[in-house]
Amino acid sequence: MIVQQILKSKGDEGVITVTPGTSVEEVARVLSDKRIGTVVVSADGKDAAGILSERDIVRELGRRGAVCMSEKVDDMMTSDIETCALGDSAESVLERMTEGRFRHMPVLKDGSMVGLITIGDVVKARLSELAMEKVALEGMIMGH
Repeated sequence: MIVQQILKSKGDEGVITVTPGTSVEEVARVLSDKRIGTVVVSADGKDAAGILSERDIVRELGRRGAVCMSEKVDDMMTSDIETCALGDSAESVLERMTEGRFRHMPVLKDGSMVGLITIGDVVKARLSELAMEKVALEGMIMGH
């Protein structure tokens, strides 16, 4: 399965973005309201300048306390983000996420962000693939 198929199966929710300069407190509110784990920081909704996850916020809260909530997303986001393309395989994306220890990856087409996939999306796709392979193999063994 490829990234494009994973995005199609998710529906058209779009990528939740915040603009540079947004407070971390506002990002936490967006994450809570939307029940999501990350936001992409983007001035125009197409170029991914960074990514900020709930884990990032919790880590800073634990280290420095609530003072970090008044900071800007620019100070806390990961700006060296991993991205993937529509034609990348689910397996290669899962491998990169596992090795890099992150759970969200923007999807780019011609340099513009067209989606966001999570490790859960990729695992679900791989399980679906494996289930189809199992049925096919069982059919071959049974002579169907």
